[in-house]
Amino acid sequence: MDEYAYGFVTENSHYGATPNPHDLSRISGGSSGGSAAAVAASLVPFSLGSDTNGSIRVPAALCGVFGLKPTYGRLSRAGTFLFSNSLDHIGGFTRSVRDMAAIFDVLQGEDQDDPVCTSLPPQLCFDKLNDGIDGLTIAVAGDYFQEGAETAALEAVETIAKLLNTKEIISIPEAHRARAAAYIITACEGSNFHLENLRSRPQDFDPATRDRFLAGAFIPNTWYIQAQRFRRWYRDQVKEIFQKVDVIIAPTTPCVATTLGQEKMMINGEEILIRPNLGRFTQPLSFIGLPVVSFPILRANKLPLGVQLIAAPYQELKILQVAACLEEKLI
Repeated sequence: MDEYAYGFVTENSHYGATPNPHDLSRISGGSSGGSAAAVAASLVPFSLGSDTNGSIRVPAALCGVFGLKPTYGRLSRAGTFLFSNSLDHIGGFTRSVRDMAAIFDVLQGEDQDDPVCTSLPPQLCFDKLNDGIDGLTIAVAGDYFQEGAETAALEAVETIAKLLNTKEIISIPEAHRARAAAYIITACEGSNFHLENLRSRPQDFDPATRDRFLAGAFIPNTWYIQAQRFRRWYRDQVKEIFQKVDVIIAPTTPCVATTLGQEKMMINGEEILIRPNLGRFTQPLSFIGLPVVSFPILRANKLPLGVQLIAAPYQELKILQVAACLEEKLI
């Protein structure tokens, strides 16, 4: 994994890179790339990962497996090494929706050792997976979520929309600002947690991680406060959208897995950095703790992609049911 879960590529200066099982010359995604790669390579039937800004969904997409980031606080994080307390989630990787539902059901439940873990009763999903999706209103995320991506990533969303007979397009307002605010909160909370070690032993950090933590330490407190204020506003805006639709679909990543060690890529004729941009479609969603399944798009003789299935908080059953419906049609 990326050091301290701070990255989207799983290239670690201490332990090396985790290659993608579909092409060993390419990244597995991150930060939970090892977990995704292990499932994709059939080394294990399931694995767990953490998701702060996309660290489950990005590697799930690039490795062609299912990845679930539940609602913030739905699953306990007790026993894990936190990165950004207000953004960290625990979730899983599997090769089937049934396995994902089973793991999710087992992991649910109140835990006093995690202060943000919900006291709501578990919502068991396994036995309801095949109840169908009649009555669910499904829409495609437009605007921000249809820009800055390779054609193949957008075509994957179109494929899913057609299978679900979905033509409605909705706009998630200020998604680009949500991504920016997520960066600020992540950098501030992460650097604060590691500040003592950054001062006393900076040479022991992965250079890519250290530089971002140091940058976070210099962010003014007022920026962090403003980012949290925007977060409340943004959460209310998205809540209104879910009064009209049940599930939203969007790309997981803007591209397929890039080559190990590659730093930049071309998207629509523009050269951009890989590390920060692999999470451009995941960050605006985890920013407010929405439950999301990354559904794998497996393509013959091509690298996999992923499509996000997004629901309102604590509505994991809906996205798992949609995933089960799609799995029956595609896999």
